[in-house]
Amino acid sequence: MSDDLVTYTSKDAIATITINRPEKLNALSNGVVAAIRDAFIQLNESDDRCAIVTGAGDRAFSVGADLTDPPSNPELWECMPGVGVDVDKPLIAAISGYCVGGAYVLVQFCDIAVADESADFFYPEAQVGFCGGLIAGSASRLPYKIAMEFMLTGKHFSAQRAYEVGMVNKVTPVGELMAGAMEYAEILRDSSPMVMATLKRFVRNEVQPRSPSEQAGLARRDLLAIARSEDQQEGARAFREKRKPVFKGC
Repeated sequence: MSDDLVTYTSKDAIATITINRPEKLNALSNGVVAAIRDAFIQLNESDDRCAIVTGAGDRAFSVGADLTDPPSNPELWECMPGVGVDVDKPLIAAISGYCVGGAYVLVQFCDIAVADESADFFYPEAQVGFCGGLIAGSASRLPYKIAMEFMLTGKHFSAQRAYEVGMVNKVTPVGELMAGAMEYAEILRDSSPMVMATLKRFVRNEVQPRSPSEQAGLARRDLLAIARSEDQQEGARAFREKRKPVFKGC
């Protein structure tokens, strides 16, 4: 097993991004969030046509935020496709075992989802008194009353229930999850990248309503890009050195 918190592998122009922390049920720590974000950036820069996003082991896709190291730097939104990183290539979530809290939000932002029969979805934040708000977007992706039941009650949704209400596209037997996800991946790999990217942008930017937390994340992303830029460092140096700054736009 690799020591990497998230692994990125590629075969036949299909990437597999794996949350690789099975001993912690793939909990989302600061390091994991940063690594997922970086994996999406790597996907954007690669020749891969699409990616499967999954979790290591058979106990959990992910149990959500690691309460011993909760995502704060980077924040959870930074690893969400379409919020922290715009990803125009199709993403397929492959879920086995627990999918809890922020992990479901990650699934929500993927384009297609496949679950095996062991999958167990729940969002317990209202019961523990914590919420980052990104889950609110489920109300525009699911029937309203289903979304509210999932968000507010903390009730467990089985793989079959998730399929019936539109949270996942397909349910497979245990042991056949990746094969089920690969069926979609092979179709997407062989489809027009330009058409798929255009449709994803249309939906993301013009069709799909964004929750307040998504909008805040997008604004924060742009401001962080400035804060982390060479131009900001150059501006500070020029001020100290009492000279005109030379900006590069990066």
